[in-house]
Amino acid sequence: MLSQEFLIERGYCCGHGCLMCPYIPKHIKGNKVMRKNILIVSALDVEIQGQLEDWKPHNLLITGVGKVNATHYLTKRLQVDRSINYDARINLVINYGTAGSNKYKQGELVDCTRFAQRDMDATGLDYELGQTPFDDTPIIIETKSDFNPIGKDGLCGSGDNFMTGLKYAWFKRQIGNIVDMEAYALAKVCNLYDIPFISFKYITDGADGKAGMDWEENVGKGIVKFKEKVLDKLPKYS
Repeated sequence: MLSQEFLIERGYCCGHGCLMCPYIPKHIKGNKVMRKNILIVSALDVEIQGQLEDWKPHNLLITGVGKVNATHYLTKRLQVDRSINYDARINLVINYGTAGSNKYKQGELVDCTRFAQRDMDATGLDYELGQTPFDDTPIIIETKSDFNPIGKDGLCGSGDNFMTGLKYAWFKRQIGNIVDMEAYALAKVCNLYDIPFISFKYITDGADGKAGMDWEENVGKGIVKFKEKVLDKLPKYS
């Protein structure tokens, strides 16, 4: 049996069905995309429905809900990454998760390349909504990634509350049209580490009065679409 080290050093997939194939997707002749260089991050196991077993344990990170959990676990993972062989370091972080939206329809998969912190409100100190006091980070941060097979360019607002009403100042001020609870934190960490990042959100609800019920009904429905529209396109990324 050929070792994974040999297969990595060769630099491409032979397409012969090697058991230790390190490329993603597996067994596609000429594919040069190695799973070791890509990290998929999700908040909850229920969002991925056991569909990413091929990525465990080193290329799939489950953070838990909220910005603090997202920041902690991604930073911890990237710190470990810095201590290993340079060639095996993560060079693309892909976030998959669920979100609400007042623009996109339920069941859509939307890419997000811009992010804001929707629950950062220091307006009483004359800061703008979403602006962190004494921090030079812009209200809307943009991430870089050459890989984007969808191209809708969503603006995602993250906050530590589950939005259930469009009356919130967030939507009134039109800072974003997608809401979640982690993506901004992940994006900021990746920017600090200078790692390309992109987020794909499956719209489960309208962030309205039915959001909780709709999320529970739809939370596990997007992973197949994510695999088909995103992960299956990875051979084009190199």
